[in-house]
Amino acid sequence: MLALKAGGTINKMKALKLIYFADRYHLRKYGRLITNDNYIAMENGPVASRTRDIAEKTNFIGRYEKKYACAYLESKGGYDLKSKSSPDNDVFSDSDIEALEFSWQRFGHFDQFKLASITHDYPEWDKHRDELNRTLSTPMDLDDFFDDPTTTVDECFPLSDDDKRARREHLKELIHLESIWG
Repeated sequence: MLALKAGGTINKMKALKLIYFADRYHLRKYGRLITNDNYIAMENGPVASRTRDIAEKTNFIGRYEKKYACAYLESKGGYDLKSKSSPDNDVFSDSDIEALEFSWQRFGHFDQFKLASITHDYPEWDKHRDELNRTLSTPMDLDDFFDDPTTTVDECFPLSDDDKRARREHLKELIHLESIWG
């Protein structure tokens, strides 16, 4: 979807940052991520770990994910992803598409380096800034996505204090249920 919006080819880091913004928006507004992924903080900002593995077709993904990636994405020159076909919109809810549209409209005009710089202003990444001087990556806590940036960057859906409390409780319940269901 994002590669098509970019004219058919998109820089991989740019795509991952746009997915981060869509996930942040969706988590804050609807209480869940689009990707259902684990986020890690890296030098160039937040990264949805399995989404990156899918984009790079690493050995960390399963047969189904690799088949999906091969059907829709082609690597171009190592840093770019080319869309091979239109996205399967049946895998996205209306709210997922809304969040991806938000991300594209708000941030799609920036290049990957500007997007990486912008992500450094979000508290969920910023809290790991010093740690990233000693390690390549570190896990991020989704609870931190509900904190507001202290700069003028887009909150990716504003929340009142009551809404933040409710979303945090909802997230804790989801994590607890996942731990039970495995």
